[in-house]
Amino acid sequence: MAALKGHQTANGIASEFGVHAGQVNCWEKEAIEALPSVFGNTQSKREKEIENERDRLYQQIGKLQVEADRLGHLL
Repeated sequence: MAALKGHQTANGIASEFGVHAGQVNCWEKEAIEALPSVFGNTQSKREKEIENERDRLYQQIGKLQVEADRLGHLL
């Protein structure tokens, strides 16, 4: 987080946390690359999953209604 905030240099962060400055730079790069997947379109992805599940369930309900109607006519 310290690297992402940009208030300190990589060397300052490395010294504070006892790691190599190159490691700080690596972690910062990895964090920046991961941010879109963490905060990006997860909501729209989840909404799409819900919509697909709803469509599948409505289709199943329709099939069951047709089957019930057929069975009702047989009685």
